Amino acid sequence: MVFEGLSNKLQETIKKLKGKGRVNEKDVKEMMREIKLALLEADVNFKVVKDFISKVSERAVGQDVLESLTPGQQVIKIVHEELINLMGPGQSKIIFSPKPPTVCMMVGLQGSGKTTTSGKLANYLRKQGKKPLLVACDVYRPAAIKQLQVVGNQLDVEVFSMGDKTNPVDIAKAAIEHAKLKQHDLVIIDTAGRLHIDEKLMDELMNIKDSVRPHEILLVVDSMTGQDAVNVSKSFNEKLGVDGVVLTKLDGDTRGGAALSVKTVTGKPIKFMGMGEKLSDIEPFFPDRMASRILGMGDVLSLIEKAEEAFDEKKAIEMERKMRTQQFTLEDFLDQMQQIKKMGPLNKIMGMLPGVNSEALKSIDSADSEKEMARFEAIIRSMTKKERNDPSIINGSRRKRIAAGSGTKVQDVNKVLKSFDEMRKMMKMMTDMGKRGKKGFGNKFKLPFR
Repeated sequence: MVFEGLSNKLQETIKKLKGKGRVNEKDVKEMMREIKLALLEADVNFKVVKDFISKVSERAVGQDVLESLTPGQQVIKIVHEELINLMGPGQSKIIFSPKPPTVCMMVGLQGSGKTTTSGKLANYLRKQGKKPLLVACDVYRPAAIKQLQVVGNQLDVEVFSMGDKTNPVDIAKAAIEHAKLKQHDLVIIDTAGRLHIDEKLMDELMNIKDSVRPHEILLVVDSMTGQDAVNVSKSFNEKLGVDGVVLTKLDGDTRGGAALSVKTVTGKPIKFMGMGEKLSDIEPFFPDRMASRILGMGDVLSLIEKAEEAFDEKKAIEMERKMRTQQFTLEDFLDQMQQIKKMGPLNKIMGMLPGVNSEALKSIDSADSEKEMARFEAIIRSMTKKERNDPSIINGSRRKRIAAGSGTKVQDVNKVLKSFDEMRKMMKMMTDMGKRGKKGFGNKFKLPFR
């Protein structure tokens, strides 16, 4: 889980301060010492930690904070703001050329996930209305061209290649002409990497840069390498000049040192983050949302965006009507579960909710959650249409038949029916609250399954 250790320690430290009616300089110093240790353990660059602690301390011991009615909350607010500044301060987007095609040059060391990230980026930007062209300029690594072609086929995105015997500069130049001819408004160039930074690699990248003048040079780094990722970012930026960083494997990085250090050390923003192995597992990097996740404040905006992407709008409107009129059936329950599956692993979704700390998320095993949902699905599908529409008719003998048909136990069938009953009660409560004019459930997003 991303930032797991750091998140736990910071949340524990914050909890101590939150309950205090009065806060003095000694309290702030103690908190800063704990935050400093937590950041260093998370493999954050030492200079970055030192500057961060200095800024927070200076603001936290001010008169306005210590003499306020809620000093603990004020200090937490300062920590949150400085975390955002450390990684941001704001989201940094790809700048598209007013005269297409926009050229993105992907650079980085071998093994950082450059080729897969090129595909993920093409997939993400295609959803934003772009027509991408992937370009195979890695002529050295065995099967690099084939790998990009496989990625392109999976996404149904065209891949431009001239084989592994052509100079990468010539490939890049020919690709731009091809893009203009075929009306691609986005060109993503997958360049070669090395196991380490050397003169030969940099010379080749400089030659490609000079020949095609890319609008964006994106550096792909493996966040799991911690301080090495930061050092690689610094070296590439000094020698090549990058416009932004893409952190890969962030979902597997429990410390998060790279994410918290790279912006300060290089002066270049993190633009995207890889959060899984699927070609859809790439997200724009929002410093404010990430800071909120670290401090256990959740990330409701990202959750809403994921829900809007996964949920069918017409179905959502119909579902809302059924909930309101108490016509919610097991058929609808099944439909809701299937749409939730589109949002991603359950522990990732839960991690975006405010107040859910990473310790609690450890107990939610994604594989187990998916198995449980698959079991629910099998049980509901083993029911007759009449049973799905009216679960009250499901007696003992019907439960045995459903269990046998779904390859489960009667206890599993009982669990599904109990969950469904609880869901209906929750829907009724929400509807009653709405009738009484109480607020608290947004119209935009409702959690359909727990």
